[in-house]
Amino acid sequence: MLAMRAEAFDEVITAGARERIAGLVELVGPVPIAAEWPPHPRLGGVAVLITGWGSPPVDVELLDSMPNLELVVHAAGTVKDHLAIDVWERGIRVSSAATIVNSPVSKFTVAAIILAAKRALPLARQYSEHGFGTRREKIGSSVFDRTVGVVGASRIGRDVIRELTELGLEVLVYDPLLEPAEAGRLGATSVGIDDLCRRSDIVTVHAPSLPSTHRLLDARRLALLADGSIVINTARGRLIDTDALTAECATGRIDAVLDVTDPEPLPPEHPLLRMPNVLVTPHIAGANGADAELIGHFVADELERYCAGMPLVGLVDPGRLEVSA
Repeated sequence: MLAMRAEAFDEVITAGARERIAGLVELVGPVPIAAEWPPHPRLGGVAVLITGWGSPPVDVELLDSMPNLELVVHAAGTVKDHLAIDVWERGIRVSSAATIVNSPVSKFTVAAIILAAKRALPLARQYSEHGFGTRREKIGSSVFDRTVGVVGASRIGRDVIRELTELGLEVLVYDPLLEPAEAGRLGATSVGIDDLCRRSDIVTVHAPSLPSTHRLLDARRLALLADGSIVINTARGRLIDTDALTAECATGRIDAVLDVTDPEPLPPEHPLLRMPNVLVTPHIAGANGADAELIGHFVADELERYCAGMPLVGLVDPGRLEVSA
């Protein structure tokens, strides 16, 4: 059974992936289920549930009507928003395409870091309003003398750290669950969050959205950033106090690149959308287009492994749900 928004189904489960999936399992219609589950009698024989963006919640009531469910394959990243913990408690395996979804986010983040470090946003606006400018006016638009602070050693955070260290940048990392030795193996230095804010030229956020991380970058911590610093968020909007960030960016003291916001989307009249030193993109860092097609083939690959009795590669560890994205 497939459950996700119709547009997500069309984007992710492309013709090639559909053909592969249909050759492995019998699909129970309608395909896809986008709003609510069909009558319970049609659910009893379902062994595999494929979910995606916009899937209805998988709760206790649904599980009671699916006694033969053995596997949930999520054709997206996080499963926390729609799967009840009862799924794991009933011995149902869960696989996620998070590794496929994460790769474009880390690439987007590194590109944003380089773009922002070159002061592309204010210099582009200066170019359009006042002309090409002189070389002296571009002094300071350098990448390789910057210190980058990574908030959260998640999968994406770790990928970003590796890519930045390969570029030769100094990287600081804050994650209360990361041992200093492990940070060192990644090529970063483990520091406290306040120290990271004080010492970083660029702060990029990759922590999960938890009660303990809500507005982790608040007014006090944003004030610790040095003049000319840059904040990048490709994780969750709730990790940053939007009002405090707006106030800091309005002074021109810091720049920001935001692929996620709180709220999302921002109201059309929001100041962040009009500031020359702020770039707000509509949540595009993740898998789109050809990247999204890879998700459908990941699902088919997992089903092949399931049918052959082989280990699954995207298994979700329920023990890490409380600290994962």
